Amino acid sequence: MSLHVELVAADRLVWSGEADRVIARTAEGDIGVLTGHAPLLGLLVEGVVDVQTTDGETWVAAVDSGFLSVANDRVSILSETAEMAHDIDLSKARQDLERAHEAGEGDDEARTEVRRLEARVRAAERSS
Repeated sequence: MSLHVELVAADRLVWSGEADRVIARTAEGDIGVLTGHAPLLGLLVEGVVDVQTTDGETWVAAVDSGFLSVANDRVSILSETAEMAHDIDLSKARQDLERAHEAGEGDDEARTEVRRLEARVRAAERSS
C-alpha cells in the first residue's frame, strides 16, 4: 500500500506519484505522513517538502504557503509556488538569500521572502 501524492502550485502540477512517505512543514511544525495516516488539513508554510517514492527515489521541493491535505492515503500539497530542488541553481539561490539578508527583515513581507529563499537553498542543498 502507498500514498498517492500531488504537489500543486497555483499555476501547475509540479509532481505527482506514489510514495511511501511525505515530510512537509506546517504552521504547527514538520509533519511526516505514512500510509494509514489520519485525515488532516494543515496550513503549509515556507519550507521543504520531501517525498520518498515507492521506487526508493527522493524528490525534494521548496514551497511557499498553502495547504496540506491527507485523506484515504492521498496527500495533496497545494502551494502558491513550488519548485523542484533539481531545478534550483544553488549558487544563485544563496546569492538571492544573501541579498535579502543584507536588505534587512524589517517587515512581515521581508521576513516571508527570507523564509522562502531559505527554503530554496535547503531544497537545493538536499538534492546536491
